[in-house]
Amino acid sequence: MTDHLLETVEDGVATLTMNRPESRNAMSGEMLEALTDALKRHAVDSSIRCVVLTGAGGAFCAGGDVKGFAQNAGGSNQEFNLEERSANLRQGMDASQILHDMPKPTIAVIPGPAAGAGLSLALACDARIASDNSKFTTAFAKVGLAGDYGGSYFLTALVGTAKARELYFTADVFSAQQALEWGIVNQVVPQVDLATEAKKFVDRFANGPTTAMGYMKKNLNAALHQSLKDILDLEAPHMTRTFMTQDHKAAAKAFVEKRAPSFIGK
Repeated sequence: MTDHLLETVEDGVATLTMNRPESRNAMSGEMLEALTDALKRHAVDSSIRCVVLTGAGGAFCAGGDVKGFAQNAGGSNQEFNLEERSANLRQGMDASQILHDMPKPTIAVIPGPAAGAGLSLALACDARIASDNSKFTTAFAKVGLAGDYGGSYFLTALVGTAKARELYFTADVFSAQQALEWGIVNQVVPQVDLATEAKKFVDRFANGPTTAMGYMKKNLNAALHQSLKDILDLEAPHMTRTFMTQDHKAAAKAFVEKRAPSFIGK
């Protein structure tokens, strides 16, 4: 157990709050271990219909702990084991993979700054809602690093290769409004309204046909790199499977009866 990550579950929504407000929720080993563990559990828990990732204290996540980087930079070459450190880093990056792949919606609620690997985690989610005073940056170029947690993949998919390269090479800080215009976030709301508006935003996902949304997510993820034929080959069995769900049958009945459907996620 660690207080670096707070975890709550309410009405089928699991909320994971990165909790190091004194460092703008910079990542720690404890935080990442707890985050990965929680994501693995919620990915397979059928009672969880949506996962929210957010940060405490008015920030989302400042990324890696740069103070720790500075301390480690003084080590000798003999102390540096490339394979071991790379393997440890890759293991931590599983958090991005799970957010991207889990068969249910993942939402980043961004109350403030999101930088470096913190931005990457937000981008790994299916959708993002941000306060109007949020700031964003890839950050890596400012500290002489290449980038991690899948940010290069996700940002390229969202804004295209030219803009992604600009944002990585310059590490420019950009506003919530710019993030909205570039398609990086889905919605921007006043800071004072974030909690209320985020709940409305999340509830739309959590109250949807969860099984069907899981298959939609598989299709959409595959569409990032597969051919049209590959996607058609995926869509056919996925569509057939969702015809069999309770949600589809109830929704078809509701359509005929001219009323709104109520989904149970099965």
